[in-house]
Amino acid sequence: MSDLPTNWCWARLSEICGRIVDGSHNPPKGVDGGYPMLSARNIVNGQIVFDNFRWLDKASFEAEHARTKVTPGDVLLTIVGTIGRTAVVPEAVEPFALQRSVAVLKSDAAESRYLAYALDAPEQQNWLIENAKGTAQKGVYLKVLGEARIPLAPYAEQGRIVEKLEELLSDLDAGVAELKAAQRKVAQYRQSLLTAAVEGALTADWRAARGEAEETGAELLQRILAERRARWEQKQLAQFAEQGRPPPNGWRAKYPEPVTSNLTHLPQLPEGWAWATVDQCAIDEDGITDGPFGSNLKSEHYTESGPRVIRLQNIGDGHFQDARAHISVKHYEKLKKHAVIDGDVVVAMLGEILPRACSVPPGTAPAIVKADCARVRINAALVPAEYLVAALNSEPTRKRVERLIKGVGRPRINLGNIRSIPVPLPPKAEQLQILSMLSESLESCDVQRSAIEMGFSLSAAQRKNILKAAFAGQLVPQDPSDEPAGALLARVRAKRVMHEKRPKGRKRKQQKEIAVVRKLIDVLVEADDWMPAQELFRRCGVTDGAQTDQVEALYAELRSLEKAGRLAVEAVADSEGRKLYDRLKLQAA
Repeated sequence: MSDLPTNWCWARLSEICGRIVDGSHNPPKGVDGGYPMLSARNIVNGQIVFDNFRWLDKASFEAEHARTKVTPGDVLLTIVGTIGRTAVVPEAVEPFALQRSVAVLKSDAAESRYLAYALDAPEQQNWLIENAKGTAQKGVYLKVLGEARIPLAPYAEQGRIVEKLEELLSDLDAGVAELKAAQRKVAQYRQSLLTAAVEGALTADWRAARGEAEETGAELLQRILAERRARWEQKQLAQFAEQGRPPPNGWRAKYPEPVTSNLTHLPQLPEGWAWATVDQCAIDEDGITDGPFGSNLKSEHYTESGPRVIRLQNIGDGHFQDARAHISVKHYEKLKKHAVIDGDVVVAMLGEILPRACSVPPGTAPAIVKADCARVRINAALVPAEYLVAALNSEPTRKRVERLIKGVGRPRINLGNIRSIPVPLPPKAEQLQILSMLSESLESCDVQRSAIEMGFSLSAAQRKNILKAAFAGQLVPQDPSDEPAGALLARVRAKRVMHEKRPKGRKRKQQKEIAVVRKLIDVLVEADDWMPAQELFRRCGVTDGAQTDQVEALYAELRSLEKAGRLAVEAVADSEGRKLYDRLKLQAA
């Protein structure tokens, strides 16, 4: 542990928080509507995002909510899967339950935002990762989490630190937002180039000046496929000769014809162009393969060096990303049918953007592809690798592949889908001209992309440095008159002891009929403006701990007003378009 200023101290989370609890370990069955149950994926960039979650019925929600009792000011921390993301529950938020992947920290010795920032700091993030256990999906157990140590400043200084952090980090976030905007513009420009290339617009003037091609795309395809069949027949005859037997009757009919294009819904191409499939672009019937599945390649097979394993993280949008993983030479020999050589095209079969392809750069082989990645060994006489990459990554191709994608949470395509992807095929000379014209522009895009990625890296490093300085006591000056953090902890401990010693009174029998304190329509008339749903509920008297009958009465009034056309509901989203909460307003009768 690093040294801290005089009035600071190190404190365990269990000392800082009066209660630490995680969400449901056995989530109830989801329903079509009702109450939200969130998980780690709903904690993003310090915000609670109400998107892609499970709905619970009333009874299930009440049971789950009674356990976690999430209230405004609580700190949420992701503790399973993606570990260490934080968010502070805001005042205006609809009630929600949680799954096991999120912990609720109820602090009584640290200001909520101070605690969230402290957990974001590099030292605490590293501790969380190091103390996560598990095989399939790592997680931090609550008992272990309670032992996490946080640098605790005097309470008054915590407020000053939070104020300074929000000033500095808001400037940093503004810079990151500008980088994201620039990133989108570069991606849009890149896509416009690729679309122009595969639709013929990029070389329209060149084509007009050159005149008719010596060999059209259709003639090129027909010639290359004939040569492919001839090679297969020669290979079969050689095998028969080696076995010392004559070719059997009908042996030529066993030729594995490559998948052809269904031209029904494909657009018209420029004069001299033709449609081919990825399967037709392959060198032979074994030219396309995916990676080994199951026990053939597991995490324990990875080594420090040896042949490469090409994974999803290696396949960038037109560029190879050098994230290294290796297996032994002995294991590589067992998996050679999945081998990759320099110049092969690799295609991602899983992810948000499909297909996504790049070529394998020189010096990468020997290598294999992993599951969810496809290798295409192309016939360079038909298409150069970089042209096929451009065609696969273009927006028109991705639009055509959309109908093939399966899975909502994990979008994927299979090897058969990849074989059947249609590719616009210009004459060979025009393919080379397209690549020549794309080269300079795409290189400029890559330079800008690299600069933007460097900007993101610098911003992330700067954020870490700011947080590190904040929780080393170097961000704001100390005030000797502040109550020391140690004295604050002592007061909190004493208060908890007194609370535990307080005699437990008998619980009063709850009345079945409890009315809403104020009618919803009265509150909306009084406000005469948009109001967050959570604030509306609070003014009506329905807060945390309210009885079911109160909640039901409020929702009955909501449904009545909505049915009568008196209620306007509007979703409030963050800068990324993710829903944060709903706000409501009364409309004229």
